[in-house]
Amino acid sequence: MDKIIKLNDLDQFIESGMTIMIGGFIESGCPKNIIQYLLDNEINNINLIANTTGFMSRPLGQLIVQRRVKKVTASHIGTNSKTAELMNSGEMEVELIPQGTLAEKIRSQGAGIGGFLTPTGVGTKVEAGKDKIEIEGREYLLELPLKADLALLKAWKADEDGNLIYRYSSRNFNPLMAMAADLVIVEAENISEKGSLDANHIMTPGIFVDYIVDIDEI
Repeated sequence: MDKIIKLNDLDQFIESGMTIMIGGFIESGCPKNIIQYLLDNEINNINLIANTTGFMSRPLGQLIVQRRVKKVTASHIGTNSKTAELMNSGEMEVELIPQGTLAEKIRSQGAGIGGFLTPTGVGTKVEAGKDKIEIEGREYLLELPLKADLALLKAWKADEDGNLIYRYSSRNFNPLMAMAADLVIVEAENISEKGSLDANHIMTPGIFVDYIVDIDEI
């Protein structure tokens, strides 16, 4: 199967109302061209799962500013004041999850784990509605896996089979999200021939990747 697609081909795969994971932390590892496609094509009613909600002036933040998102699940919203504004007014649901817990909830889905125990959040608002388990005198929260219909990722290099290499700190939530969604679409800065990447450097195997957007065609 040919995994290389153009930006305009995304209309076959993305629609309003989806649960979408978006990789990166603020702008590092964030697929800004694909997000701009969402904005340009009136995709809305999104259930967004991301580490942050970005800056207001940039594509990820604009999803919030333009009210395209019905719910945010994130660990950091401080760089986008519109997120807090919509949360406080009740116009958008926001679920804040400690960063390590968010990462492990996503990883658990990809690894096929039914949940995990963590002491993070015990005795705080984070524990509301969650099972609490005591082990050897210490309390833990049972956290459940987190999945999505679609993951939108950013890679530095990809080959035609979808094997990915991330650069520097962009290797954050991208590898985890690649394993936790029904459909995975990647924005790659560089696309090379099959077999051209050193197998020792591959961070996400191509088996997890459905499509790669050729941004040179934008």
